[in-house]
Amino acid sequence: MAKVMAVNAGSSSLKFKLFEMPEEKVICSGLADRIGHKDAIFTIKYNGKKDEKVLPILDHSYAVKLLLDALIKKGIIKSLNEIKATGHRIVQGGKYFSKSAEFNKDTEKKIESLIPLAPLHNGAHLVGFRAFKKVLPNTPAVAVFDTAFHQSMSEEDYTFPIPYEYSKKYDIRRYGAHGTSHQYLSLEAKKYLKGIKHPKIISCHLGSGASITAIKDYKCVATSMGLTPLGGIMMGTRTGDIDPSVFNYLVTCTKKSAEEIYQIMNKKSGFLGVSGVSNDSRDIIAAEKKGNKRAHLANLIFFRRVLDYIGQYYVRLGGCDLIIFSAGIGENSDIYREKICEGLKESLGVVINKKVNTTLRGKEAIISDKSSKIKVVLIPTDEEVMIARDAYALLKKKRK
Repeated sequence: MAKVMAVNAGSSSLKFKLFEMPEEKVICSGLADRIGHKDAIFTIKYNGKKDEKVLPILDHSYAVKLLLDALIKKGIIKSLNEIKATGHRIVQGGKYFSKSAEFNKDTEKKIESLIPLAPLHNGAHLVGFRAFKKVLPNTPAVAVFDTAFHQSMSEEDYTFPIPYEYSKKYDIRRYGAHGTSHQYLSLEAKKYLKGIKHPKIISCHLGSGASITAIKDYKCVATSMGLTPLGGIMMGTRTGDIDPSVFNYLVTCTKKSAEEIYQIMNKKSGFLGVSGVSNDSRDIIAAEKKGNKRAHLANLIFFRRVLDYIGQYYVRLGGCDLIIFSAGIGENSDIYREKICEGLKESLGVVINKKVNTTLRGKEAIISDKSSKIKVVLIPTDEEVMIARDAYALLKKKRK
């Protein structure tokens, strides 16, 4: 047995889970949120308890110190030496990584070189890694890449139709994201696909950030996000796929810079931009119920984009055996699941069990009716356990 820490550092947050491996038992979990502010929030859950406090957390290094100090003070562990490995989520692995990799100077350098492809993420991940390394310098660390699962795509699926020399010179291609989640979901899906020789799965990771992946034989063949997480379906604040000429036209009309418009498409579009209400789907539903027409339109666009991708991937896979809903919206909103499945009824023969669906929130279950031509399931995602598995695998390798 060994204690392994799974870390997910964002630009202003640090999520963590401490596992007992290989049992995959969660010892504690928590979050340092609003890092960089005087009213940051540190939360830790352990032994059925939840402790939360508001305090200044000015950088990730202090967030890591708070976490490690809390582990000792609360008696969760007796010594930091009990943490035998750390695993760190990295959004962008570029062309370099088709699987998780041990953190060394080369890995760190490559991750840093990819910051332009994930400016909100890769830099923050490195800050989190370095903060842990400072406190636990001799503890093995592994980088777990969101893009790794998608490296199995064929060239015609990941190549964009731009001058080929640009693709090669600047490493421009479809990288995707949420790969750790989609891989976890595909592995968990095996129990629903017994007896099927070449399973075909459409995995819907629907949250504030959202992506859809086509999976065959448990390998990614296509995914919705593109060079960056901006591509694909409409999201909380991101446009998703859009006519490229809209970008140039907006620069011309608004007199804003290309960078300003790019940031608007990343941070002020999607649900927020269309509705004018919020980037949170729960707020959109509430506003729609009150008769807000823009909130209604935002939902209609979201449903249409999800349905378009599911239909596209049904064709790409040559059919579908299983549709998976996961992540914040997919796990918790029976309304969104029902609306999407209703849109698939006429074309793909999907029939949802409304009674089961309306009772589910974050619990794994089959939500399709027995008459449905495609099985539909809700599977809560667990990226942290995938990170812990890879960190533990590295530890075992080093022990040999």
